[in-house]
Amino acid sequence: MRSRSNSGVRLDGYGRLVQQTILRHQDAVTGLLPASADHRDAWVRDNVYSILAVWGLGLAYRKNADRDEDKAKAYELEQSVVKLMRGLLQCMMRQVDKVEAFKYSQSTRDCLHAKYNTHTCATVVGDHEWGHLQMDATSLYLLMLAQMTASGLHIIHSLDEVNFIQNLVFYIEAAYKTADFGIWERGDKTNQGITELNASSVGMAKAALEALDELDLFGAKGGPQSVIRVLSDEVQHCQSILHSMLPRASMSKEVDASVLSVISYPAFAVEDSELVEITKQEIITKLQGRYGCCRFLRDGYRTPKEDPNRLYYEPAELKLFENIECEWPLFWAYLIIDGIFSGNMEQVQEYREALEGVLIKGKNGVSLMPELYSVPLDKVDEEYRNPHTVDRIPMGKLPLMWGQSLYILGCLMAEGFLAPGEIDPLNRRFATVPKPDVVVQVCILAETEGIKAVLKKEDIDVETVADVYPIRVQPARILSHIYARLGRNKQMCLTGRPYRHMGVLGTSKLYNIRKNIFTFTPQFIDQQQFYLALDNKMIVEMLRTDLSYLCSRWRMTGQPTITFLISHTMLDETGSSMHPTVLATLRKLQDGYFGGARIQTGKLSEFLTTSCRTHLSFMDPGPEGKVFAKSYKFSIDSFEELDAEEWLHGLQIAEDADTYDEVAQYLDHLLQRTVPQSNLPPTAQRGGLSRFRAAVHTTRDLMSLASKAKDLHVQNVGMYVPSKIFQASQQSVKLLSSPHQHDVDGKSHALHAEMNLPRDEDGNVDCKALVDQLRICPTLQEQADILYMLHILKGPEWHTGLDSEPGPTVKELLTELYVRVGNTRQWALIRYISGILKKKVEALDEACTALVSHQKHLTVGLPPEPREKTISAPIPYEELVRLIDEASEKNLSVSILTQEIMVYLAMYIRTQPALFAEMFRIRIGLIIQVMATELAHSLRCSAGEATENLMNLSPSDMKSLLYHILSGKEFGVERSVRSVDSSLTTSISICEVGAVGATKPERAGIVKLKSEIKQQLDKRRQSLTGSKPLSLQSGDADLKSSLVTCVCWLHAWGLSCSWLQKGAVLQGVLQGAGAAGWALLGAGGGSSALGTWLGEHKLLGSRRLRSCGIFNFAAVSVVLVLSAQSAGHSELLGKGSFSSMLEDQGSKDSRQGQWQRRRRLDGALNRVPVGFYQKVWKVLQKMTPGEIKFAVHVESVLNRVPQPEYRQLLVEAILVLTMLVDMEVHTIGGIIAVEKILQMANDLFYEEQKALGADDHMLERDPTTGICSLLYDSAPSGRFGTMTYLSKSVAMYVYDFLPTDGCSMQ
Repeated sequence: MRSRSNSGVRLDGYGRLVQQTILRHQDAVTGLLPASADHRDAWVRDNVYSILAVWGLGLAYRKNADRDEDKAKAYELEQSVVKLMRGLLQCMMRQVDKVEAFKYSQSTRDCLHAKYNTHTCATVVGDHEWGHLQMDATSLYLLMLAQMTASGLHIIHSLDEVNFIQNLVFYIEAAYKTADFGIWERGDKTNQGITELNASSVGMAKAALEALDELDLFGAKGGPQSVIRVLSDEVQHCQSILHSMLPRASMSKEVDASVLSVISYPAFAVEDSELVEITKQEIITKLQGRYGCCRFLRDGYRTPKEDPNRLYYEPAELKLFENIECEWPLFWAYLIIDGIFSGNMEQVQEYREALEGVLIKGKNGVSLMPELYSVPLDKVDEEYRNPHTVDRIPMGKLPLMWGQSLYILGCLMAEGFLAPGEIDPLNRRFATVPKPDVVVQVCILAETEGIKAVLKKEDIDVETVADVYPIRVQPARILSHIYARLGRNKQMCLTGRPYRHMGVLGTSKLYNIRKNIFTFTPQFIDQQQFYLALDNKMIVEMLRTDLSYLCSRWRMTGQPTITFLISHTMLDETGSSMHPTVLATLRKLQDGYFGGARIQTGKLSEFLTTSCRTHLSFMDPGPEGKVFAKSYKFSIDSFEELDAEEWLHGLQIAEDADTYDEVAQYLDHLLQRTVPQSNLPPTAQRGGLSRFRAAVHTTRDLMSLASKAKDLHVQNVGMYVPSKIFQASQQSVKLLSSPHQHDVDGKSHALHAEMNLPRDEDGNVDCKALVDQLRICPTLQEQADILYMLHILKGPEWHTGLDSEPGPTVKELLTELYVRVGNTRQWALIRYISGILKKKVEALDEACTALVSHQKHLTVGLPPEPREKTISAPIPYEELVRLIDEASEKNLSVSILTQEIMVYLAMYIRTQPALFAEMFRIRIGLIIQVMATELAHSLRCSAGEATENLMNLSPSDMKSLLYHILSGKEFGVERSVRSVDSSLTTSISICEVGAVGATKPERAGIVKLKSEIKQQLDKRRQSLTGSKPLSLQSGDADLKSSLVTCVCWLHAWGLSCSWLQKGAVLQGVLQGAGAAGWALLGAGGGSSALGTWLGEHKLLGSRRLRSCGIFNFAAVSVVLVLSAQSAGHSELLGKGSFSSMLEDQGSKDSRQGQWQRRRRLDGALNRVPVGFYQKVWKVLQKMTPGEIKFAVHVESVLNRVPQPEYRQLLVEAILVLTMLVDMEVHTIGGIIAVEKILQMANDLFYEEQKALGADDHMLERDPTTGICSLLYDSAPSGRFGTMTYLSKSVAMYVYDFLPTDGCSMQ
């Protein structure tokens, strides 16, 4: 018999340690492990961690087998692992109904339980009696299931179990937008049952999803049906959210030692090595002590100051736990394993030695890891005074099986029994290795032959959708429907993946379905989903974002391939050429670089060999020769407009039929059911008397229509005006009104709406008459109003009987109207109909999560509370929409605009987080108000007109306006008039303005204009003889129009126009064909004299009008430039009128109101100076300095101030106060009256200004706050700056608290 080797002897020693500390507690029936002798329940997380040492020891025996007994020992240990993992699987499969419900609700009431009965696998506490929602526990189980399967263990035994695991993937794939109780089962650190987004949960879910993707759960013996599929976009969502959170652990915990499991073993979820190191150092610096690491700062668990009679803490109570938090040796075990994986043997040696000093020797000299070390009760005060000096005592479980397991695993690796690759067979440890560059393949396709011809004229050669056959091109929503079939199981009542939108990573692959190749267009060009796809500029911007995203996030084999479909909506208004923005984009794509991404354009057939391809085996025929089993009768509510299930029932395949035909029919059926049919009657056509009807934009004008008709001698007015006056049912939006102006009960609105509705004989609303009225509506707006009324009265599924019985439903008509309005680009109406249809802003919950994960709180609805609702944690989509609807007071336009703004905010916080610096609460309702206010200022219009203009902004302009509001940059407003729906419509667009106050096109054009003017003038001078007056002839129409506009630009830039006033240049400027007019408006309200003069002299043409309003944040003046061109002749412009106009305008001080406006904007955006909250913390010493909850609390107090400019003055006063912390002032009182300090500063300012001769008008006070308006408008610095007076005021306030025996000067 061979003698035992030294390594074998040591391995046997670890075997005995595992047996005595872990395996002897394993239940013989279920295989589960109890937490300890005192806690007999089996926690999912503890069980998985506890069995890792057994798995590792089995691998070590298999690798270092000296004798046959060693191989037998390895098998025995491996089967113990399988038994436990299958025991946990049985526990979860008994709660399959919760898995199914949670996929849709993400609710704490529907989640899997966190602990089970060790002997029976049954639940032990009720759904609401424990913080069960712990995404990291389920994710850890799936991660280790994948690793163990990859190492050769056979844990999953049947396809039913495979389907259950697939549904667990759906369970955790929403972890990035699910607030849970976290690894410590507490949620918020106050332990009051408040869930929050936890980095440890998001990171573990990301690791599990990556590990399971394309993994065969049957191992080498499996086939296509046992492969797990994960959507790459869900993985990357987790990655993005995790990256934005770290090194912070959650909203209430600025650092948490549990994140070690995410940045290192077992998850390895972070790909940025620098961020990994920063997070690790943050944990070591802030949490490490002499006995291990604290879980998080101010953790009260098992401390002597904790009240054992209650679970929760009071917020003020947390300060008692500072510096006496219990220390856990567990985390040193993590750091040992981390050192082995990173190759840092000094770290391994350091923590092994440290851990040996805190382990407790049990029977037979066995080393046991205690749960934690606590400060003795009698030494608390000493520890307060001198942290980390008092000797602590072990408490809690002995051993903590989870920690004991990791300690043993670390020792096995440190002593060479295990290599890192053996416990990480899926190679997760290489997450931080740099990835190769990605080239995005872009295939441009034309929807029709006509579009192909249009592109051909621009020298862009593309194929049509028909040309690429047999490759099938489908929209992204079809792929979502296909994936909704994944993981379905009739026996367990599992309906598969919830219908969710498909991300760009999913649509950038080619798919094999039944031996045929499918490609899917990106989600952002699917106009059926949401109206952002109707805006070509928005499409281009989203394409740029997605290309950049693909380059940074692509991790799959093969190159990503985007199929970019050019549809008729991407043509210009004439329909004969490409929209210029789209055309410019196509040219850039062909150049090879776009949006920072490397691009290769080509034909789809050329990309087949280099693209990433996936085989969707779950779409293969079922056992009965059909796509799906005949008896399967589930339907999915989230399909909304589609129920293809019943259509599929009984669909047989002939033996000699091509199985592809069935899938083709299925997909064609999907497309037909998701494209609206034509049922609506057309609106009135142009020409003849119909123009008269078309001129009526809203039903409010109908009352005065008859009298106008008499003046115009229109016969039979009743034929063109409905006899029943229908009042528009849409609520009016009052963004800029004060709260008391809102009609709270809505009775007056309802009464007003019902007064003019058609009635039947019984006095009820005659819906059939409304349908008849639908046939003769002159405008799309009125059709929308009538359909909205029918939607309210009869519901979306009511059959209208239009043209036939039963006729289309209200919802079908609204869907068709949405398409029609989309073609006309009437954005206010598009938003209105989207609200009625409850169109899904698919990325809404992701947008909310992105903002929250960047440590921001959101509010929706217009202030004040309770109308304004606060969002501090991710919430499911349906709940989020309901909250927004409630906060919007059921106003459809405000609700849909709030959702749109939230998506844009998320876009900006991902790409430009600096825009949100020192903003902790983003008040979307207030931001919308500010946007309307800025439009009102820029366009010099009323509040109602500004609101209407805001609603009419295109998505790209709305996003641009939001950017300029957030950044404080200048912007221009361009207004144009176009004919839409047989009537003239005003459209507004936002443009960028440079440092000198002009838009980019203007800056580019002004140099050229000056050059052209100079050339023309030089030619004239050369041809002139004697005293012949200088004039511009009729052929110089463009020059004349340009010259006028040039003059206006120069004035906008504050440049001298004297060179134009000299000579006889202006004398003939409008002679001939060119007609142009301009109106200059200043900060104090503009004069329209020039515009009136031009109108009286018929200088304004009748062709398309164009205006540009430039708002300058730095110099608050607005310049409106109106220009028009017509073929008619114009009279001469008087020589003196223009120059006098310029002089009048130039005399006004454009800087007036600048600082008041700046304060108003910052107050509305909740923006404070850098480091403001940390300085306030030094004064108050509440919570922990890095805790976001403290900043949010301070901000909520400031938000009680209704006037934003007054709020900002209070912020400035507090900032001066915080400077006292650095001085030796022992106290400035228990309560600091900041408002008193501000009022004192205001009085000082008033008195000094009065002494300098300011009159009462200049020193007019705000009636609400008593603050001088001039103080609001004063710069912070300077002799008369606000900080000067606030500093004096603070000095006077603290005078009584200063020492009386004099003070030393340094």
